[in-house]
Order: sequence, then C-alpha cells, then structure tokens
Amino acid sequence: MPVVKFHLVDGVSTPVQDAQLLSSATQLYCEVLQAPIERVRAFITPHAPGRFAVAGQLVADGAPHAPVFDFIVLEGRPLDQRQRLMAGFTDLLVDILGVRRELIRGSCRRVEPEDWCIGGQPASVLRADEVRARAEQAQRPDIQPAR
Repeated sequence: MPVVKFHLVDGVSTPVQDAQLLSSATQLYCEVLQAPIERVRAFITPHAPGRFAVAGQLVADGAPHAPVFDFIVLEGRPLDQRQRLMAGFTDLLVDILGVRRELIRGSCRRVEPEDWCIGGQPASVLRADEVRARAEQAQRPDIQPAR
C-alpha cells in the first residue's frame, strides 16, 4: 500500500539522484512502517520549469526548485509513523537533491482500507489481520505494532 509521489522540476536532478531518491524513499517506508519492500511504490512526476510556480514565479523565470511530495498510508497508521515519513521524505530531498528545507512541502493522505484495493480486492479484506492489529495497538499501546 505505501505510495509516495515526488513532484520535481524536470531537469534539476540527474538520473542517478532520481534513482537514489526513489530507492531511499522505498527503504524509508520499509523501515518506518515495517512494510515488505514488494508493497512499496515510489514515483517522480516531472514538471516542466514553465509549469511549476513558486510564490507566483515560474521556475523557468528564476524561481527556486521547491519540491512537493505526497504519500498514502492506510488509515490507522500512528501519528508518529506519519510524521517520521514527512520528516524523512523532506530529509531525502535536502540530502539527495540539495533543496533548501524551507521550500519543501508535503502531505500524507490516509485511506480507509475498504477504499484501497490490491489486485482488485479491498485492503480491508486482504490485510484484515494487519488492520485489526493496528486498531488494537491504537487502543492498547503496550501491544507491539503489526508488520
């Protein structure tokens, strides 16, 4: 289920940096959510400099590169995990692409398990045990979270 999308200005990063960003984002998801790597999806959506504005100015006209990211988790993931991902994805953009931290924006979208599908089947069915375990963990912090 974990999906992250980075919106970047086309041409400001190298193919090597892009690969490092995607690989590192995947590893971060696995670490924070304790998710198997085969579940993770990471994307870069490139935007032409003439179609990316920062503070009302196009990047093509001199505005700085100010990436945006958004990521999806199933509802029930704890706040600390979501915030670790927000901070981690920001750190990756700073460390790998050299973007100024204060220019980066990001968001987390939580999706109800019945509104997400895996191979055409609702996650609420295919991941029922995991979803139930996270709900129990939220009610009883002494229980270890489900992987």
